[in-house]
Amino acid sequence: MKTLRAFSVAASLLVIFAAPALAGVIVNSPTSSSQLASPFQLSASAVTCASQHVSAMGYSFDSSADTTVVNGQSIDSSVGSPSGGHVLHVKAWGDQGSACVTDVAISVGGSSSVLPADAVTVSNIETMSNWQAQHDNGGPGSSSGSMEIVSSPSMSGNARRFVTNYSNGGDERYSVNFSDDTQSENFFYDTWVYVTSSASDIGNLEFDTNQTMPNGQTVMIGVQCDGYSGEWAYTVNAGSASNPKPQWVSKGGTSCNARNWSQWTWHHVQAYYSHNSAGWITYHSVWLDGAETQLNATVFGAFDLGWGPMINTQFQVDGLGSGGHTTVYVDDLNVARW
Repeated sequence: MKTLRAFSVAASLLVIFAAPALAGVIVNSPTSSSQLASPFQLSASAVTCASQHVSAMGYSFDSSADTTVVNGQSIDSSVGSPSGGHVLHVKAWGDQGSACVTDVAISVGGSSSVLPADAVTVSNIETMSNWQAQHDNGGPGSSSGSMEIVSSPSMSGNARRFVTNYSNGGDERYSVNFSDDTQSENFFYDTWVYVTSSASDIGNLEFDTNQTMPNGQTVMIGVQCDGYSGEWAYTVNAGSASNPKPQWVSKGGTSCNARNWSQWTWHHVQAYYSHNSAGWITYHSVWLDGAETQLNATVFGAFDLGWGPMINTQFQVDGLGSGGHTTVYVDDLNVARW
């Protein structure tokens, strides 16, 4: 009995001392089956992986080949994710090539409490087949654009790549019609944008939602990350519906310039705006990577365009300087209305 007890104690000590070498990736948060808002906080660590000293860690989602990697034995960062159920793969690599991973099942909701329960959401608008590209004649210079669905980089597995060639600051408008609802007056725009090294050629990035109202006029709603003013801006019709004078108004005290965004990574862009039946728009707030900027501006935005019943969203890339090209990706583009 004494011999058996001594063996049991020794075995227990062996397990205790062996545990750190086999511990692998420890995820402190989020926990499995968590209900989260995006962005959420990822906290994880790994000292050893298969008895090797950990030199780097990283994470990815679902079946995506895109992995964010950080040097060191811990991760403590804010992570953005599309809405829905996902498997978060938290990884570690040993200094001799070993690899360890811990999978955490999570459910991600919207980052804002704005949406009511009865809101109607059109999801993954970037995958629709009826997108069109056109130079914006209201701006300077010239431009041309092409689009393609790609699997990488992507958040959902299917992102839309926008390649724009421009001269003299030309603006390329990409647009798609996704509904014929004329009654809704509140909108929550939600998308992810990935910029490359070509971000240095971006003047502005524009995010629009346009709708035909019951009176036949079209309300033109747009927010813009304005690289010229370095501020967020919104669209205004300074004239009348029949004699429009569209213009951008910068919101003083705000900050946005896509040329300063981190490259080769996804950025979360959201906007909440509403309008009344006469075409007066209230721009409530915009969010960039979870940080809210309040706009709190009510302006006129109705136009006599003769459009049929529709809701249209536009993503516009404005060039900077005498000429160049930009490559920008959009994924998980959702527009909710109520």
